[in-house]
Amino acid sequence: MNLLDPHSLLSQLGPWAVLLVMFAETGLLIGFFLPGDSLLFTAGLLTTTGIRLSLPLTLVFAAVGALAGAQVGYLIGRRLGPSLVNRADRPRLALAAERARHHLQSYGVGRAVVLARFIPGVRTVMNPLAGALRVDAGLFTRWQVAGGLVWTIALVLAGHLLGSQIPGIDQYLLPIIAVIVVVSLIPVGLEILRQRRAA
Repeated sequence: MNLLDPHSLLSQLGPWAVLLVMFAETGLLIGFFLPGDSLLFTAGLLTTTGIRLSLPLTLVFAAVGALAGAQVGYLIGRRLGPSLVNRADRPRLALAAERARHHLQSYGVGRAVVLARFIPGVRTVMNPLAGALRVDAGLFTRWQVAGGLVWTIALVLAGHLLGSQIPGIDQYLLPIIAVIVVVSLIPVGLEILRQRRAA
């Protein structure tokens, strides 16, 4: 089983792969490398073709994993404090934490928590960072639930709709995943360019 290959994960674990990856990517800092966006889209696609996942079960598992993961990440950050996200030995993690901190300061808690769901890396550190910064638990929970539901349901349904409209679409799964990865990295690229211009 390849942890970076959505099709491999889904073939081996079915909808459980969605729940486990969503939980690890949004709740545990070690999950920042996992394929969140592409896994959700691929799972939606495979509800119509290939291994034929259950659409209702996939939607429920995706939402539960993402929402529970974010809440656990928040609690970890609240308990362990800033040292958790200020890791000098993990430069990529430190960069994602700095971007998440910037989003919190620039957009406010609500918008930052929702937007972070759509940015790889940032969605991993946003939740423990919010906990470490002592963001109000009720406010965080309301916005992470809203963002988590929109993110998971939209990507799974997008994959499902594409799979139901185009016969044999699973033959082009790798190029589609590549496009999703590129699109999901656009916000990160734009943020890096903006920081370089500001510097």
